[in-house]
Amino acid sequence: MEKLPWFGVRCVFRASDGVYEERVTIWQADDFDHALQLAEEEAIIYAGNAASMFLGFAQAFKMTDPPDSGIEVFSLMRESKLQPDEYLTRFFDTGSEREEKS
Repeated sequence: MEKLPWFGVRCVFRASDGVYEERVTIWQADDFDHALQLAEEEAIIYAGNAASMFLGFAQAFKMTDPPDSGIEVFSLMRESKLQPDEYLTRFFDTGSEREEKS
């Protein structure tokens, strides 16, 4: 039986105080779409527990080494007066990103 590959998925959140958080979790999944589905489901729960809002923005990358599922591997918080759509466009969705598609 072949082992499923690992993926890191970055999700973006906004707290009520205007602080944005970029958070990466890792998932063992069939493919990019499955990894994104798992991460987005977890992001909704995380946002509720952290009193923040999941902005519906998620990016995945395929990992080469097998770590453990669901471990947060990166988090970045920054203050911004930008609204959610403006924030995502400015920092994450500028059109010049190099993203691998499934």
